[in-house]
Amino acid sequence: QVQLVESGGGLVQPGGSLRLSCAASGAGFSSNAMGWYRQAPGKQRELVALVTRAYITRYTDAVKGRFTISSDFAKNTVSLQMNSLKSEDTAVYYCYADVTGVGAYWGQGTQVTVSS
Repeated sequence: QVQLVESGGGLVQPGGSLRLSCAASGAGFSSNAMGWYRQAPGKQRELVALVTRAYITRYTDAVKGRFTISSDFAKNTVSLQMNSLKSEDTAVYYCYADVTGVGAYWGQGTQVTVSS
């Protein structure tokens, strides 16, 4: 069984920064990709950023130039540095892992609120 545990959410003012971290644990697994999704109230869950095992990154247009994803596939960790935060970034952020031979796993979610 694979478990993903997120940390680092919270309340921040517009223009501020937060760093989200996620660690995946379990026995004998590897991930093809890890990333972050978010879901705002009344909206569908959307991809924020993804990194593959080949360290190819992908970002949704709304966060390009502001967010940076990083990962260590040997340790099964992924982080998201979020700068220049806007009110529209407010959402629950979910860690994601595409586990080899198994499929998608999700964290429990961490709230990010951008407000003055």
